[in-house]
Amino acid sequence: MRRGLLFTQLLLLTMTMLSRAQQRPQYTQYVFNNYLLNPAISGIENYTDVRFGYRNQWRGINQAPITAYFSLHMPLGKQYLYGNSNSFDEKGNNPMKRSYMQTYMASEPHHGIGIYGVVDRTGPITSSDFKVTYAYHLGLSPKLNLSVGVAAGVSRLILDISKISLENNFDPAIAENADTRIQPDLAAGVWLYGPKFFAGLSAQQLLNRPISFTRNTSYDQGKQAPHVFLTAGYKFFISDEIAGLPSVMFKYVSPAPVSTDLNMKVAFKDKFWIGASYRSNDAIAVLAGFNVSSLFVLGYSYDFTTSELGRASTGSHEVVLGLLLNNRYKVTCPQKNW
Repeated sequence: MRRGLLFTQLLLLTMTMLSRAQQRPQYTQYVFNNYLLNPAISGIENYTDVRFGYRNQWRGINQAPITAYFSLHMPLGKQYLYGNSNSFDEKGNNPMKRSYMQTYMASEPHHGIGIYGVVDRTGPITSSDFKVTYAYHLGLSPKLNLSVGVAAGVSRLILDISKISLENNFDPAIAENADTRIQPDLAAGVWLYGPKFFAGLSAQQLLNRPISFTRNTSYDQGKQAPHVFLTAGYKFFISDEIAGLPSVMFKYVSPAPVSTDLNMKVAFKDKFWIGASYRSNDAIAVLAGFNVSSLFVLGYSYDFTTSELGRASTGSHEVVLGLLLNNRYKVTCPQKNW
């Protein structure tokens, strides 16, 4: 009985931590797919952007987080796809060259839609999210766009009881046949972008739904905590066809302190980029990406853990594969979302 009571206390502690700390997956390569954090990016490019990602966090620690996702978003309307400021006179135009700034034009007003799904497993708990997104992009000036977006869907939380041992099979912290919980979910964001900068503000888990595996309110102490993301980046040129791209992300989940990500990447023409990242009190990472062709792009990052977990972990791996579908102008790197 003592072990059963101990598990009940541990489960309550876990739920309390879930309500007070980061609940969303960690992405080192958020700079490669900001769409996962901000639905206002839906349809920002003039092709269908598809991404597949996999993250193995804190290797060497048993049942450490593993995250996998897919995302797809695209603009709506043939006029936007085939006759607007994103159109190129020749194939393979490089948005990372200095002369591109002289001809850059804000996108015409248009709609964007998308979908994404994320599965994140940590120990006996697996969370899954599936959302549909919508955004509207509006030109504020010849070189400045503002977009607003929303994401709506469901989140699913699964407790794998087979991975835990209970002396009391009728533990009150877990109701019978209550190993799965499905909740509605909502996110929203804004995105301001131009030829040399971007800035975005978004929030996830806005409904603040409870997290519990029992109908006994005495154990109903966890909630989906809202996550707020503030991101910004700037582009400067090292040479005519080499660009430096510093960026920052601030992440806030009450009542935890603000988490800061600092990133720097250097893009060589439209062929490949390398970079480094620092996450406060957590990790230092190295990153690299290759624009294989006008169809495939590939990104990889490795995190060196700087927290106390580094004593047991060999680091974290993350891989992202991108597909540029319906890429009429054969661009090999993003024009608006770099």
